[in-house]
Amino acid sequence: VQLQASGGGTVQAGGSLRLSCAASGDILNKYTMAWFRQAPGKEREFIAGIRWSGGNTVYPDSVKGRFTIDRDNAKTTMWLQMDSLKPEDTAVYYCAADLAYFPTEYDYWGQGTQVTVSS
Repeated sequence: VQLQASGGGTVQAGGSLRLSCAASGDILNKYTMAWFRQAPGKEREFIAGIRWSGGNTVYPDSVKGRFTIDRDNAKTTMWLQMDSLKPEDTAVYYCAADLAYFPTEYDYWGQGTQVTVSS
């Protein structure tokens, strides 16, 4: 499966941003899709996951209630709606996919998209 992330940019604290990840090349019902982020000097962090078939979602406490992951079957696109953004949300955001059910490691990655939250 091929992934392409887009939608990053600069936003003020408290604002919102919506990232998208276009997927192609395979039947997406087989996959778990996810978003990760990596800030300078920090490890990559899992921030949201969704099972394409069924729509089960998982979030870490750091973004729960502020970020929402969803997918559009017709457009084969995954979204990450980010609300109430904080400066600490600044990072490069990546979408990922794997055939396993919410794995700890993902096999397929899109390129990153930069999100900058100004205070």
